[in-house]
Amino acid sequence: MSSSTADRTPWWARAARPERPRPPWALMVRAAVGLAVPLFAGLACGQLGLGVFAALGAMHATLSDRLEPGWLRLHRIGSAVGASAAGMAVGGALRHFDAAPLLTALVLTLVGFGSGALSATGPRGSAAGMLLLVSATLGGGMAAPHPWWAAAPMLLLGAGLVLLLGLRYQLRPATDPRRLALAAVYEALGELLAALGTPDGAAARRVLTARLNQLQDLLPDRQREAARPYRPRPRPRHWHRQQESARLHRAYEAALAASEAATGLLWAWRPVPPEVAAVPTTLAHRLIRAPARSAEPGSTADSRAAVPDWSPDTPARRALDAALHTAADAVADRPVDPATAVRAAVAPPPDPWRLRVRLRSRAAARYGARVALCVAVAEAVTVGLPLNRGYWVPMTVAFVLKPDLGSVFLRAVSRAVGTVIGVTLTAALLAVTTERWLLAAVAALCVALLPYAAAAHYGLNTAVMTPMALVLVQLGGQSGVAEVGPRVLDSVLASVIVLVFGYLLWPERAPHRIEPRIVAATGTLGAYLLSVTDAGPTIGPAANDHLETKVPSQVWLRRTAYRALADARQEVRHGLTEPPPAGRQAEAWLPATAALERLGGAVAAYAAQLRYGGRRPEPEEVARVLAALEQLAAAARAHRPPDGRAERPPGPHNPARSALTQAAGELEQLLT
Repeated sequence: MSSSTADRTPWWARAARPERPRPPWALMVRAAVGLAVPLFAGLACGQLGLGVFAALGAMHATLSDRLEPGWLRLHRIGSAVGASAAGMAVGGALRHFDAAPLLTALVLTLVGFGSGALSATGPRGSAAGMLLLVSATLGGGMAAPHPWWAAAPMLLLGAGLVLLLGLRYQLRPATDPRRLALAAVYEALGELLAALGTPDGAAARRVLTARLNQLQDLLPDRQREAARPYRPRPRPRHWHRQQESARLHRAYEAALAASEAATGLLWAWRPVPPEVAAVPTTLAHRLIRAPARSAEPGSTADSRAAVPDWSPDTPARRALDAALHTAADAVADRPVDPATAVRAAVAPPPDPWRLRVRLRSRAAARYGARVALCVAVAEAVTVGLPLNRGYWVPMTVAFVLKPDLGSVFLRAVSRAVGTVIGVTLTAALLAVTTERWLLAAVAALCVALLPYAAAAHYGLNTAVMTPMALVLVQLGGQSGVAEVGPRVLDSVLASVIVLVFGYLLWPERAPHRIEPRIVAATGTLGAYLLSVTDAGPTIGPAANDHLETKVPSQVWLRRTAYRALADARQEVRHGLTEPPPAGRQAEAWLPATAALERLGGAVAAYAAQLRYGGRRPEPEEVARVLAALEQLAAAARAHRPPDGRAERPPGPHNPARSALTQAAGELEQLLT
């Protein structure tokens, strides 16, 4: 089946289909211990109320925890739990001072606006914004500890425990998150090379792109240092750490270049020998083994795992051969051979988390208004209806409207279904026992499952989180047995509110999220193509000075382009899980995303032809592709998906023919 052919699976089947991620065992163990310790300590000391709030802090830290370097992890968890503590302080103050219902509704609506605006700033802001609103509603509804203001500090204490539990894991070289992510990139690269010339190649390329995106987020330190006008000399005790960081960056840069060559080979439908395809997997295993620092640089012990002699016969194969040689040298910590060096220097620093600027953006204000509207309606419903735990409704609104979790429609329905399943399981548990020590163990088990459930499906995540929340209510002395039934009503009410006011009546639909991504992808692909044609026709001594400045930006632009393509594909995928007409509109954009992905491969093949095949730039073909990209961007701005179908020619691409000419023809076929 062509990659441009739409998946005929019904939208409801796509929505219900779970992912199958690898279990993150380290995160799961940290989550269980982080929740169990404060609960058991509270039980043992007779201060279970304080233990429950510390456990909430551990849970909130778990929701934001990732396998990443320590300072990134500290920033992610600290921002999320800091917002959670602020929300808890606001909600606790409203409850302690017995604020009037109208004042409470007004304050929570304002908090909802701030939560939505913060959520629109990016993934970290999304977690912080959600927890800000969740904790504000919880603080105003749950029984306060003694003293009442201790809830927020206990949240921070529980989150600090989760942070401490990950320190030893972070400091071990063999389990360095950057090293593991880099090894995952090389494994995905090996899978892509093995899938060249088969129908599985496109899916393997998307996996590789996703892992490169994850690794890129873990390696911003050297990029930031490159932007500094002055860098202090490293201290002796940090020398090995910085050497390790430099080594990982060299291997990352080689992986970028190898990915570009592999993408060109994928587009050309041209495989490589199995022994060459196995090289990245071998390098991944060596990265995981983490050779000792004391290994003598330049030793030939690791040279036997280098790229075999295979006589590459096309420009893209020669580009892959050079990148794999550079990667083998970087992984073995050997000096890079100038004859095979890949000039994929450090990328420019990424766009920082400019909170002040993004909070003032139109997107932040629009999403803040969306959340505020749903919270205001939820508060009106809780005042007008006799709900015994009204805080559950706005809290559910906060979870459902988290912007980086996919389709709002899917989350609202999944939340209701998952809550019914979770409540049923909790009712069965509480009917058997209310022993506090056993319930604390069950809560720890539930939170251990959260990292896996969150990656698998939102409904499964809800089915796991609901028993944990109700068990914490039971441990807090709020009659959890009587709470299980009303929680279904609360969750259904919140889901209906979001579906009506945050989805059906809200002007933004799936195509309005997809089309800006299409426009961004066309722009970045055009910039990548221009950088390729500006890099010069060949690689040689005379071209080195020119390439010193051009090729690094070219590699970075390719990374940016494929990240934009991945974002567009993800938005289309989210749209496909929504009912008609939104699902049909998302399906109409699927051929365009597939065509843009193939165009990226064609540009990568063209770059190899220029650098390793002696081809001269072709301004006329470049102009054809740029014109087609602008036409596609104009169609996206006009909300008009193209009707054509771009099918790649059968058989491998002739390396004597310009890759750009074929790419221009495919894109024009899509637009006819």
